[in-house]
Amino acid sequence: MAEKDKKKPTADEIAARKAAKAKAKSADVATDDAGTDEAPAQPAPPARLYGHYKDKVVPELMQKFGYTNKLEVPRLEKIVISMGLGKAVTGGEKGKLEQAEKELTIIAGQRPVRCKAKKSVANFKVREGMETGLKVTLRGSRMYEFLDRVISLAIPRVKDFRGLSPNGFDNGGNYNFGFTEQTVFPEIDGASVTFQQGMNITMVTTAGKADEGRELLKQFGFPFREPDAKK
Repeated sequence: MAEKDKKKPTADEIAARKAAKAKAKSADVATDDAGTDEAPAQPAPPARLYGHYKDKVVPELMQKFGYTNKLEVPRLEKIVISMGLGKAVTGGEKGKLEQAEKELTIIAGQRPVRCKAKKSVANFKVREGMETGLKVTLRGSRMYEFLDRVISLAIPRVKDFRGLSPNGFDNGGNYNFGFTEQTVFPEIDGASVTFQQGMNITMVTTAGKADEGRELLKQFGFPFREPDAKK
C-alpha cells in the first residue's frame, strides 16, 4: 500500500530531470572537445620550395624553353637516397646496418627499406638474400622539405666545397650526386657517430633532356660549378 501511495512525478519534475540530463551531457561533450584543442585547426602549410616552384620556376622555364602549357614544364618527381653497406655486413659488423638505418631515418624523416643481394658473389663474400644496403624514396611535401635542407644546410657544410658537377645527368634529366659522410646533415649528432657512411642521392625529374633537368635544379638553387672550372 505504501508504494501505491507514492506520488507520481509531475510534468514539471519530469522536464527538470530531462534538463539536468541534457546539461550533464553537454558538459561531457565540452570536456571531450577541450581535450582535442591541441590538434591543429588547419593543415600544415605547403613546403617552401613547392611554392617557389609554382610561383617562380614554372614561369622561368616556360619562357626559356618555350613551353605553351604548364603541364609541359619539368618537375621533380621523387628523390631516392641509398646507402651501400656491403663491406660492413660482410665484415661481420652487423651493428653498423642498424646504426646506419637509424641515421638515415633521421635524415630522410622516413624509414628506409633494406636492400638484399640478388645473387651470390664469392669474391666479395656476398650471398644471395644478404642485406647489403638501405634505400628510401621521398615524394610530395617530404621530398621538397628534404631538398630544402640539402640546399640550405647540408651542401654548405661540405668541406672544401667547389660546386656540384654539372655532368651528373642522364638522358632523362635525372641527376645523381652524393655525400661522403652523413654528418653534413645537422640532424646527426657528430659525437654519437661511430663510423663515416656516405650516401647517393638521385633526383628523378620529368624532364626529357639533360639541359632541362639541369635548368630545373638550377632554379631550385643547386650550386653547379662552371663547366670550365677545375674538378
